[in-house]
Amino acid sequence: MPALAHRSHAVFAATASSILLAVAAAGCGLIAENNSKSPSAAPTVIVSASPTGTPAPTPTPGKGPDCPTLRCTSVLVTGDMLVHTQLWQQAREDAAAAGKPGYDFVPLLEGQRRYIQQSDLAICHQETPVSTSEGPFSAYPSFNVPPQITTASKNVGYQACTTASNHTIDRGTEGLVRTLDALDAAGLKHTGSYRSEAESQEILTLKTDAATIAVVVGTYGHNGQIPEYPWQVDELDPAAMIAKATQARQLGADIVLGVMHAGDEYASEANAQQQEVAHALVDSGQFTMIYGHHTHSVLPIENYKGTWIVYGLGNGITELSPWYVLNNEGLLVRAQFSQDASGAWKASDLGWVPSVIVRDPYRWCSVASDAPQGVCATAEADAATRNRTKTVVESMGAAAAGAHELLITTEK
Repeated sequence: MPALAHRSHAVFAATASSILLAVAAAGCGLIAENNSKSPSAAPTVIVSASPTGTPAPTPTPGKGPDCPTLRCTSVLVTGDMLVHTQLWQQAREDAAAAGKPGYDFVPLLEGQRRYIQQSDLAICHQETPVSTSEGPFSAYPSFNVPPQITTASKNVGYQACTTASNHTIDRGTEGLVRTLDALDAAGLKHTGSYRSEAESQEILTLKTDAATIAVVVGTYGHNGQIPEYPWQVDELDPAAMIAKATQARQLGADIVLGVMHAGDEYASEANAQQQEVAHALVDSGQFTMIYGHHTHSVLPIENYKGTWIVYGLGNGITELSPWYVLNNEGLLVRAQFSQDASGAWKASDLGWVPSVIVRDPYRWCSVASDAPQGVCATAEADAATRNRTKTVVESMGAAAAGAHELLITTEK
């Protein structure tokens, strides 16, 4: 190679290296995968020059509330997807009304779409195993539900689901594997249960335009059943969860979510196990937010040492219980995370939405005070649900710490 050409090549390489180092130092990493609302869109990293000639990171405000810093991302979570007989009967009726075969759960979930569209990432909880498309189906106590619930979840915008619960092994290893296969076929990422020991050692990471988000989960038990293999389902073990979170950080996760499937059913308070585990996870310094489900009732939100703990999201979807009004209610939560000047990520906004399941037809419905879906049950019943949810959610000081009702109609 001629000397001049060699020198030019070296200068170009040095310049390129300097730019890449500057971008990395500024906290603007290249993103290899985009799991936002348009997963096929290739992410773009734009480097602009500051007055001093140093590349400046591109603002990435994300979806949701105004971003208080240069970079933000938002994550939406909901409670148990608990498909009972009444719900798959409704899905069959909705499919027939649309002239389609099988089962269509999209109308049931449709009310969640608007909230999901205003979030960078949405995570559901697939609590039960799914059957084949033809069945046979079964509900409580040993679930085996139509797999079309997974395609409906994807349709309304979820990108991932957790799967560790007390019902994960209702149908043994075969049902566990069948559920993960259905999630894969629907295009949903997942974590919490696994087909192999090697798979159980992987950590679910999801990328938005601004951040890499890891999800670490655990369930309190299996209704007295024992998994065929100890690695099949993530257990509610703080040490194991912290170890996974630490590994996720080492692999480049900006935000780590801890997910607990635990608590006393139909309670309005977090039990001792929930509080001890959640506090241990926060004390480790490895988690950015903790949230949970299982109780089929809404539980309080706590800000512990600057980290949000959403103890119980209630039901994402369920049948209507004539005995437990709390069973019919749920909580949708959207957290905005922002990156500070040091590069650390923390929650900068936490919004919650009270919800209820109505019937004739069965639908998920927001009873937030801006009534984005109109009246759900009756105006009086909706107000009672909203007030009951607000009382529980704020019982551990959430409002004073900044958590607020999310009014989606006020957002562009």
